[in-house]
Amino acid sequence: MTTQAELARARATSLADISPLADPPLGNAPITPDRYFSKEWADREWDRIWTRTWQIAGTQAQIPNAGDWLTADFGPETIVCVRGDDGQVRAFYNVCQHRAMPVVTGEQGHSKRLVCPYHGWSYDLTGKLKVVPDEADFVQGSPCGKLNLVEVKCETWAGFVWINMDKDAAPLRQFMGPIADQIDTYPMDAMVRTHWVTIEGNFNWKLVQDNFNESYHVPFVHPQTKFVMEYGYNHCQFDLYPEGHARMFMPGAGPTKQLRGGEAETLEMLREELEFWDLDPEQFRGGKTGEIRKALQQAKRAKGAEKGFDFSTYHDDQLTDHWHYTIFPNLSFSLKPDGNIWLRARPHETEPEKCYFDMWYMTLFPAGTTRYYSQSMSEWVDVSVPAPHVQGKWGEVSAGPGIDQDVSVWEAQQRGLHSRGYKRDYLAWQERRVRYFHENLEKWMAD
Repeated sequence: MTTQAELARARATSLADISPLADPPLGNAPITPDRYFSKEWADREWDRIWTRTWQIAGTQAQIPNAGDWLTADFGPETIVCVRGDDGQVRAFYNVCQHRAMPVVTGEQGHSKRLVCPYHGWSYDLTGKLKVVPDEADFVQGSPCGKLNLVEVKCETWAGFVWINMDKDAAPLRQFMGPIADQIDTYPMDAMVRTHWVTIEGNFNWKLVQDNFNESYHVPFVHPQTKFVMEYGYNHCQFDLYPEGHARMFMPGAGPTKQLRGGEAETLEMLREELEFWDLDPEQFRGGKTGEIRKALQQAKRAKGAEKGFDFSTYHDDQLTDHWHYTIFPNLSFSLKPDGNIWLRARPHETEPEKCYFDMWYMTLFPAGTTRYYSQSMSEWVDVSVPAPHVQGKWGEVSAGPGIDQDVSVWEAQQRGLHSRGYKRDYLAWQERRVRYFHENLEKWMAD
């Protein structure tokens, strides 16, 4: 039987479409501060956005066998996803039909049946109620055959388990649009989650998506990137998709054209990657750091198979550059050839000025290796060690130096939104993805 992973790779026989898209017409309606702290706005978002859009519940690697389950929290809801005896992954609201007790507790586990810990009602892996203690005592008749776990729309793709609380929602690939085919060029099913961090932050979830919808902030919030990334808007590509998603290409493996000097820093930051691909960093001294990108692309193309990688579905640009996507409403990710970082904010269950910010790093290990120096994360990672889920409030846990820089901005920005001296946004054209996100948000809210 053909697996989903094999189907995805078959779709990836052609390279990703990197043609620039024409910008849709954009307005200039105010992005007013109240949407970031209004309880009324947040309640409407729950009804109009969160219960109708596709969300990642977890990774397929968490539930490889029949009876394996994982839970996912979104606002006031907890969803349990379980792999059945038939291999299919199904999702249900994690609530017993007896008296609303969660059927499972914890992040993941294994069970032949889902048994409510309160009164022992037992559901099979397809959600059907099979056993009820003292079944004859129910004067209205046995609940078996009448009551089952309430199912949630569920699909698996790109190594993840996806859920949607809207039973009439369009299929996941239709929701993703052309971006799905682009992601299929990466071997997502072969990647391992090597970092898993959740930060409870004092900021509204939309500040996270706003941030990842623009690169205008990069030279100021992430000054270290000037040595290894091109962030000038006139050298990057921005695309807006009809489905409400967006894409950005940022050249990597070299300094921004705005940089004067910094040769030593560039070579030091890229040293491990250059040496892994048998390139001598010293050959790029004397004003030649601008040649690194092309040299790395050529080396990876020539030696990929030798090093344990299959780069046949990649453009040369994918071998060095940052392909960054934002998926409506709350997901963003940056793709690199040996791994990628996935970022998303989930609404807090009661407070609009809080959210849960998740960071996952997915690493592609070269064939035949169990330990690898991740060029993208700049550290050694081990395929045999499952990433622990590190959780805590901002300041207690770290998502890494680059992401921590972003989080510090959101905490301060949330306070600024309450100022009597701020009324609305004033956006540059390079921030049009922010504008597009809010226009799509308002469309969904109005439906």
